[in-house]
Amino acid sequence: MNLSDTFEQLWEQYRVANPQAGQIHQLLQDRGEAIVNDHVAFRTFNHPNVNVAKLGTIFEKLGYEAKGQYTFEAKKLNAVHYEHASGDWPLVFISELLLDDFSLNLQAVVGSLADQVDVNATEAEDFLYSGIHWMPISLCCYERLLEESEYAAWTSAFGFRANHFTVRVNDLKDFDLLSLNAFLKENGFGLNCSGGEIKGSAEQFLEQSSTLAANTDVQFFDCVKKIPCCYYEFAQRYLLANGELFSGFVTSSADKIFESTDAR
Repeated sequence: MNLSDTFEQLWEQYRVANPQAGQIHQLLQDRGEAIVNDHVAFRTFNHPNVNVAKLGTIFEKLGYEAKGQYTFEAKKLNAVHYEHASGDWPLVFISELLLDDFSLNLQAVVGSLADQVDVNATEAEDFLYSGIHWMPISLCCYERLLEESEYAAWTSAFGFRANHFTVRVNDLKDFDLLSLNAFLKENGFGLNCSGGEIKGSAEQFLEQSSTLAANTDVQFFDCVKKIPCCYYEFAQRYLLANGELFSGFVTSSADKIFESTDAR
């Protein structure tokens, strides 16, 4: 397995769960746009079996390096972003839920799930798109987690997969982020309006927007139910004083982007 294969597998799994990504691709390609992926994001827990370091090691073996660290106090998350040494591959953003900041019930439920993960499984590159490694939770369990943390509920239901891919708007020839958002709405795609349609600013060197996550069927222990899965993000980056394109993330913006998967 190499990076090309890994991203191809991640994209295919993501595209199936989020058909709007393929539809948006087609709309842009029909206008002659070349689509470049800015970053791919993953969710996990800060349990020793599956924490950021575990997932990050997979990317480090593929030539990535940890660059930025972030804290999301309201969502009770930590995150790290990784960059490939060549600069030719998408950024990778991995976040983890801080279990100790939640109720004993949530800690027990999530801990029991993470305990089921074979530590050897995380050594394989396909772990990044391997889904759940535990018995499916019940719908009632999902709904209880959802009351306390949408992030915990989502990750418990979907496991390990790309949470979102991101179009780098800088590489589109006919759009900036504002006009791209208008184009998406004209074509029937709903946007995440939490904190405004555009999160961030040129002064912060990064502007972002995203669609609302598409619903997909999930096999729970006791039933099948449609819940929000993946969304598509759009990022416009700006030059730093040294002439380099900003490659980090803005926590106040990412905090609102996380809400693209909120149950509606």
